Amino acid sequence: MCVESDGCEIEGCGSTDEVHTLSGSMSPTLKTNPDLHPCKPGQKFRAALLKCRSPAAAAGILSFGNVLNYMDRYTVTGVLLDIKQHFKVSDSYLGLLQTVFICSFMIAAPIFGYLGDRFNRKVILSCGIFFWSAVTLSSSFISSEEHYWLFVLSRGLVGIGESSYSSIAPTIIGDLFTNNSRTMMLSVFYLAIPLGSGLGYILGSTAKEAAGDWHWALRVSPFLGMTAGTLILFFVPDPKRGNADPHGVRIKSHTSWVCDMRALLKNRSFVFSSLASATVTFATGAFGTWIPQYLFRARVVQKVTEPCTSPPCSSNDSLIFGAITCVTGLLGVVIGAVTTRMCRQKTERADPLVCAVSMLGSAIFICLIFVTAKKSIEGAYVCIFIGETLLFLNWAITADILMFVVIPTRRATAVALQGFTSHLLGDAGSPSLIGLISDALQQSYKSSMLWQFLSLGYALMLCPFVIVLGGMFFLATALFFLDDREKAEKQINQLTRPPSSVKVTK
Repeated sequence: MCVESDGCEIEGCGSTDEVHTLSGSMSPTLKTNPDLHPCKPGQKFRAALLKCRSPAAAAGILSFGNVLNYMDRYTVTGVLLDIKQHFKVSDSYLGLLQTVFICSFMIAAPIFGYLGDRFNRKVILSCGIFFWSAVTLSSSFISSEEHYWLFVLSRGLVGIGESSYSSIAPTIIGDLFTNNSRTMMLSVFYLAIPLGSGLGYILGSTAKEAAGDWHWALRVSPFLGMTAGTLILFFVPDPKRGNADPHGVRIKSHTSWVCDMRALLKNRSFVFSSLASATVTFATGAFGTWIPQYLFRARVVQKVTEPCTSPPCSSNDSLIFGAITCVTGLLGVVIGAVTTRMCRQKTERADPLVCAVSMLGSAIFICLIFVTAKKSIEGAYVCIFIGETLLFLNWAITADILMFVVIPTRRATAVALQGFTSHLLGDAGSPSLIGLISDALQQSYKSSMLWQFLSLGYALMLCPFVIVLGGMFFLATALFFLDDREKAEKQINQLTRPPSSVKVTK
């Protein structure tokens, strides 16, 4: 039989069964005790819930929540052309939607990282999901052209809610699994980035087409988000920090936030991988916002479709781009995980080296997008497919690099700082920057659709060069990876050393 913490007997348990406690640990098997009393109905329900709280189920729920985070983020992008026509704004003002979202996201990330290293993580996750769901639903009722600023502000508030999730959820997975299992589960978790992004385009486009109004695109993901928040509260444990690492259950000391930040900034592998991650987010932020618009303008130039002057506008390119992003995300994460596992047998520096090679290869095919788009939309989509697949190879690997070189008690802070850096130097400014460059190039030929297409393409050409820079940062990470991993292992051993083995000097 199994015994819960209140001393009641749980029916239906065998003598070799174990039960998850509320802390996420496993209670040991106990022998029959005549003093035990039968469980009350409420306690039986609670025990049944505890049985469902397996590490695999928790990772699945957290991955589902991450899909919803990115789906909500890119639902707006799926109807961007309609928003532009509805509020009558320029490219630069349109880019503010993503920029304000990311700025609030990155400012809130260090705060949630600090909280995630010290307080109950699943409660913070649930509150964040409930918050962004409510704000997104409320923003769908903003319809006046004069209230565009309020719509932009709502995206900033959504960024705060989503920041809590991205900063904390990976650390829970890191404390539930280790080694190759952790790599695989983090791969599934980060698969949500391209998968959720692609589904966001598809959801935005299909909901708009079905309802005949782009506002309905923002009224689906909030209900799914509230469902995910509830599942996290009931079925996701909050394991002890470092629980999956060797001797991790005995890590109890916490250093100050200033000490954590100082140690992370001295960690060369962490710094270079964070800079490389920033180049990836720069490119994905710019592509996610502007590629569907670029391809729509290409169709107009080729006289395949007519320019859009009032909503609803054609959303075919958003649908196709969303589907490609979903498929390339799946392929990229799977290929990245398998390739890294194989290369680890050849070299211990496999993780950063695989990322570097994939980045450099991605830059080549992304350059070809702008060469082929003017004459062949299909050729552009082929280049997008290959370029995105190579770009998405490194999402989960980058997170695994962080787990290797950072000790468990400061991982949430490290994830938050990496997120802050990635967004500050990446997609916080890239959508607006691309829009500003495009607007500046259009000044002399505003009435020419050909020049609108070319100017946006010239602006997007900045991305391949940034991606090449990211490949260089990953190569730099490879130089220091083994030393920093060894330092982290030594720190863990010091933290887990029994008090009797520590010498005290006067």
